[in-house]
Amino acid sequence: MSIDVGARLRRVRLIYGLSQRELARRAGVTNGLISLIEQNRVSPSVGSLKKVLDGVPMSLAEFFTINVDEAPQIFYGDDELVEIGSDDVSLRLVAAQRPARQLTILRERYAPGAATGDDALSHRGEEGGVVVRGRIELTVGGTTRVLGPGEAYYFSSTIPHRFRNVGREPCEIISASAPPTF
Repeated sequence: MSIDVGARLRRVRLIYGLSQRELARRAGVTNGLISLIEQNRVSPSVGSLKKVLDGVPMSLAEFFTINVDEAPQIFYGDDELVEIGSDDVSLRLVAAQRPARQLTILRERYAPGAATGDDALSHRGEEGGVVVRGRIELTVGGTTRVLGPGEAYYFSSTIPHRFRNVGREPCEIISASAPPTF
């Protein structure tokens, strides 16, 4: 089976919203080379193709395995967020089905008195978030603070941490962590 490298490069470039000129600038090659590859007028060496793909950035393996017929989903409706929490602590995951997702984005909702558990959590990576409404008590290591609407946090997830709603109303947080934890 022969792969049309030129057509595939064009589709990848368009999926990532790059012009030939922008891809060439990022990759450190001429836009003429990008054009010739896309028209299949030149067959790039593995090294040349790798250099071009560094401008995306994308590995050779990703280039040959990505589904170029279907662009990744960009926008998500409320009904497309996947629930991975419980009744008291709702964790709604954005882009749950996205392949090779590099980030966890959550819409979190804590009922009054709800917490992430009796034991502190810890995992690889970093996380941060913004309180949208309500109040949340956040303990990171030996430091505890109650955050309200508009206040934010960011910390290394390797430090044991725990969330608890200390208010009388539900608390909502929009958070992100990397690498993905869910």
